[in-house]
Amino acid sequence: MPLLFCHISQKHYLCAKKSVTLPMEPINDFFSLMSSFLWGWPMIVLLLGTHLFLTFRLRIPQRKLFTGIKLSVKKDSKAEGDVSQFGALATALAATIGTGNIVGVATAVALGGPGAVLWCWLTGIFGMSTKYAEGLLAVKYRVKTADGRMLGGPMYALERGLGMKWLGILFAIFTALASFGIGCTVQANSIALLAHETFGVPAWIIGLTVCLLTALVILGGVKAIAKVCTVLVPFMALLYVLGCIAILCINNSYVWPAIQLIINSAFNPSAAGGGFVGATVMMAARYGIARGLFSNESGLGSAPIVAAAAQTRNPVRQALVSSTATFWDTVVICALTGLVLVSSILAYPDITYADGAALTKVAFSKIPYVGAPLLAFGILTFAFSTIIGWSYYGESAVNYLEGRRTNRFYRILFIVSLFFGSIINLDIIWNIADCMNALMAIPNLIALLLLSGVAAQETKKYLWSNRLDDEMEEVKDEI
Repeated sequence: MPLLFCHISQKHYLCAKKSVTLPMEPINDFFSLMSSFLWGWPMIVLLLGTHLFLTFRLRIPQRKLFTGIKLSVKKDSKAEGDVSQFGALATALAATIGTGNIVGVATAVALGGPGAVLWCWLTGIFGMSTKYAEGLLAVKYRVKTADGRMLGGPMYALERGLGMKWLGILFAIFTALASFGIGCTVQANSIALLAHETFGVPAWIIGLTVCLLTALVILGGVKAIAKVCTVLVPFMALLYVLGCIAILCINNSYVWPAIQLIINSAFNPSAAGGGFVGATVMMAARYGIARGLFSNESGLGSAPIVAAAAQTRNPVRQALVSSTATFWDTVVICALTGLVLVSSILAYPDITYADGAALTKVAFSKIPYVGAPLLAFGILTFAFSTIIGWSYYGESAVNYLEGRRTNRFYRILFIVSLFFGSIINLDIIWNIADCMNALMAIPNLIALLLLSGVAAQETKKYLWSNRLDDEMEEVKDEI
């Protein structure tokens, strides 16, 4: 998902248009400064520190990766929930795997050097433990409504686990606002502008098309969203991975040197050589860690909202499945993207790679005939998947605040916002959305840290005691 450190080049790549003079320029400047402050080193340290703390507090749950993968594709019809575990995973990945996975990694490489790829990868490894804890608490504190739907997420963990309903309300407000920004208007804008530049289609036509396609999905609720995501996410991810593999085959003689360069430049300030803005260890760490943190959303609190709807016997089973989302997003896709980019740098040293977007376009252009269309298709599908995934996050947040009676109104407003996002300048929306995402993370991290003992107890009960097949207590109806 695109955030501060990854959307800088993304805005140039996907949102390039004639500048529009906005009367709200001072407001835009305020949110730009606020975004830079919120996503500065304190937030990076807080997120990474939480990843490290939970990794050791929960005895390295990453060891159970293959168990989580196995559970994610295993049906459990006897378990309570609205969607299958794979459906919940696919929906979370739909919102997480975005255009930032393509252009954002290139930005990190351009600004931090090849070593940023290793730092990004390591952040994904440790982030799996945070995603594990988020999924566990989401199921642990979820509620069942009178009509049988499952609701959960950080707001319920804050209210039911810590008695901090006020903080849960704040999280829900920030999530609802973020859904109209990073999960709606900016993605629609990216799709419209890319389609216009690539195929010459007017933005308003693309806007209407995106609205129609989104409406066909989200008006059916979480079950319809999960059904589409279970088909779309594996397809788009597989196609993108195959494209990356094709590039690596073309650059086959540079793959091993690229791996060596990534490792060496992560710890050696002179290994990256010239041509990069951040050919230092500090810059490589900064942009690599930031890219990893923001790519997989571990700690931001969005993914547990859909994890709570999963059909699962106990919290730990879904926690293991949730942790695989970070693995697929960062450990696989972002790392593969980074390797493609660095091998291309070595294969074509005569090209200047100061712009991450240009670096991505050059790498994919090396695939004969289909390279450029493949990149365009990847960006379009990644952006659309983010839209439908975030629509559920926002709707769940509004439900927490106002109840189910607001569902139809929220969906209509979301769809209308997609159209306007396709045709207007969005600089201020980018900055506001970045701020909302940061403000989402803070209450979620509070819940994770203060409830880490509960996560450890549940893990001991089901995982450390080899009782993954045990069923949890029946979820009580929402009061």
